[in-house]
Amino acid sequence: MRILVILAVEKLEGEIMLPGIFLDRDGVINEVLTRRVKFVNKPSDFYLLDGVGEAIKLFNEAGYKVFVVTNQGGIGLGYMKETALEKVHQKMEDDLAEFGASVDDIAYCPHKPHAGCACRKPRPQMLIDLAEKHHIDLEKSYMVGDRDPDIDAGREAGVTTVLVGTREKTSSEADMRFDDLLGFAEWLVKGDSE
Repeated sequence: MRILVILAVEKLEGEIMLPGIFLDRDGVINEVLTRRVKFVNKPSDFYLLDGVGEAIKLFNEAGYKVFVVTNQGGIGLGYMKETALEKVHQKMEDDLAEFGASVDDIAYCPHKPHAGCACRKPRPQMLIDLAEKHHIDLEKSYMVGDRDPDIDAGREAGVTTVLVGTREKTSSEADMRFDDLLGFAEWLVKGDSE
């Protein structure tokens, strides 16, 4: 997998490369497996976590490109259609806009778990594809997730990994840990301004 990263960076050599923030969705941006919502299969299931709008606005203002990279195996399993996922993501973008925040692009893997596809995290293909499309310098970028597959995908893509939340015990060693996305955003922006 490391070869793919090198090829993506070499292809963009000579062009301006930007830093990016890759965000897992469920458990990082929105609630999942809570009393209020189990899975997010329709817009009415989507609830931003506290501080997420403010965090993404901080990333935007600091000049980071912001991406969502999410496994959506429910499509492959038949629990939802891609049109429903598009509506969920529109709700996410609308909710973020209320904070003056936005994401630059969204990538998702619609395949069943264990389908062996190249795009499902812990594989890094979604990050690599977005980096190539948007001229992102992976070495100056971050992957923020709440589970092992997120951290593993980030590591394979060559970005700094950030674990947030306490939804699940992880065995992967992230480069950094924060209670939530806002904690990371405040740390990052403070570091950039020093």
